[in-house]
Amino acid sequence: MELKGKRIAILVDILYQEMEVWYPYYRLQEACAEVLFVGAQAGKTYTSKLGYPAIADRGYSGIQAADYDGVIAPGGFAPDYIRRHPDATRFVHEIHTANKLVAAICHGPWVLCSSNVLQGRKATSFFSIKDDVIHAGAEWSDAEVVIDGNLVTSRKPEDLPAFCAACIGVLKTQ
Repeated sequence: MELKGKRIAILVDILYQEMEVWYPYYRLQEACAEVLFVGAQAGKTYTSKLGYPAIADRGYSGIQAADYDGVIAPGGFAPDYIRRHPDATRFVHEIHTANKLVAAICHGPWVLCSSNVLQGRKATSFFSIKDDVIHAGAEWSDAEVVIDGNLVTSRKPEDLPAFCAACIGVLKTQ
């Protein structure tokens, strides 16, 4: 019941990392949040790196930050596709501007780079995109989770317990 009344968007696209979508999805539902998959097209099926399907409940063009309490960008190759959509990066930027939860794990911070939300912030990511995160203006550190106000980032699937706990912690303070 700790997140009852909260609505969270998890961004999806092809080649997402399974655990980085489904672990937060079920963990946040367990905490009584409403969790929706958001992709380029509502109703479209996006398959993971291993072919596991996630159906978008909403499309980027139909969502507004005012209707959500947070957004999560998973890893895999999906972030490279997600950040190509101006409505997706607009949404993330608006969530950030409203000081609501903005969370990303693994390669998910690529979406944050393209959404212009990392300038002057502390963050982490999968090591291979460290330079991208730094060039987007963040102070990068190698830690299982970095919490900087409304911003939560983690490095890899093994960090999911700390990542989800941090997301829930931020959502409880909003």
